[in-house]
Amino acid sequence: MGRTGTVELPPCASCASTQRENRRLRTRVEQLEKEIERLLKQHKLDQAELSRLKDLLEKARRAGKRQAAPFSKGPPKKQPRRPGRKRGKKHGKKAHRKPPKQVHETFEASLPKSCPECDGEVEEQRVAVQYQTDLPPVIEPWVRQFNVHVGDCLRCGRRLQGRHPLQTSDALGAAASQVGPRALALAAELKLATGMSYVKLSHLLDNTFHLSITPGGLCLALQRIGRVVEPTYEALKQAVRKAPWVSPDETGWRVGGVSTWLWVYVTTWVTFYAVEFGRGFKEAAKVLGEDYRGKMARDGWAPYRRFQQALHQSCLHHLLRRCHDNLETALGGTARFPHAVKRLLKKALELRDRRDAGEISAHGLAVATGRLKANMKRLLAWRPKEEENRKFAKHLRKEQAALFTFLQHPELPATNHLAEQALRPIIATRKNCGGGHRTWKGAKTFARIATVFRTALQQGLDPQLIFVSLLRCPKSTVAKDLLPEDDPANPARPPPTSST
Repeated sequence: MGRTGTVELPPCASCASTQRENRRLRTRVEQLEKEIERLLKQHKLDQAELSRLKDLLEKARRAGKRQAAPFSKGPPKKQPRRPGRKRGKKHGKKAHRKPPKQVHETFEASLPKSCPECDGEVEEQRVAVQYQTDLPPVIEPWVRQFNVHVGDCLRCGRRLQGRHPLQTSDALGAAASQVGPRALALAAELKLATGMSYVKLSHLLDNTFHLSITPGGLCLALQRIGRVVEPTYEALKQAVRKAPWVSPDETGWRVGGVSTWLWVYVTTWVTFYAVEFGRGFKEAAKVLGEDYRGKMARDGWAPYRRFQQALHQSCLHHLLRRCHDNLETALGGTARFPHAVKRLLKKALELRDRRDAGEISAHGLAVATGRLKANMKRLLAWRPKEEENRKFAKHLRKEQAALFTFLQHPELPATNHLAEQALRPIIATRKNCGGGHRTWKGAKTFARIATVFRTALQQGLDPQLIFVSLLRCPKSTVAKDLLPEDDPANPARPPPTSST
């Protein structure tokens, strides 16, 4: 036998074909890998561009919510609504100015002796009446003189002096010439309602009423009003703490150039303001107390949830607005979640309207509320992948127990609109007063006067009369008319219908 060795076989036609196919596939894979790498780079660029556009959108949203001039809402609409009242039944109640009860002077608007067009003779047919109510041509200040009798006690030698009910101070000598309580009450109202500077306010009183008072004198006078209303302010604070429900809110403020917060708490009877350094649970607990057990209609700010013994209602208006914001940027299937949330919240508000109109029984309301809660629970079981929807779902899970509380408690509003209405006039004047106050004394004075002023309006009372009565009291006292009806010091009267 010969030696064994390797035998070279001729190449198979099928093997050669397989090798060619492998080389072609490897080339194709390399091409695809390069294409994938290119697409990944492009995707990263697209993601960066998308993030940039989202940041710009968020800045635009915040600019629209910014509570300062010029309150821009974007470009004008191409087809805006027709200005003025609507026609037909939607016009509303038609009314006119009623004739005054008292007429101070009468004038005759006589006919001309002849027609100005043709010089013909004129015959009188009737006499019509027109009224014009105006300010007096000259407004002079009303000056009172008090002859204060001063004497000594023959037994103890103590100095005594008389006091008239219309006096606001016992000061004599250099401080004997004073500004009356009605002028000070008007100054406090103008300062609070318009945010006028003390210089402008001084000019207004001088030019309109011929009442001379310096800007510094006005500042000291308002500080005195703040001290006078302090007992009433503290009493109203206790009334808020005992209220069955409250609607809190807060907005940015400044004291001495330092960022602070203006808080507001609205109840059925009281509107209470406070300026604090922070925006957390500690500041809210200063007014409500850490163990507040009432009901709370508030927005989704996290510190409010720390009032664990309270019954909460999350503001549905904020949630609906967030649905609207998410739908503005939603693409394709990402719109399903905000649409579903919006439908459920709208159904809850429709159910409230039916309850208030007496169109649904208590049992039917309970069943419908249970269905809403069940549908919301199933909806929040979703796990949206889009970032904004994911954040919104996370927030709703935290607020889930506070979404439909208003359906079971008719006295509780579905939104925190009462608190926002209480902040709106102050926000409108914030620009005029530099966004706050220079000192904490000024901030405290503002909070006290604003609380008494707004609470009086809320109850249908004249705030100027409240200020005048407190200024005329010889000792610090509480304005009992402003206390809630369940307070033993306040005579019972029907609660106000709404926050003015």
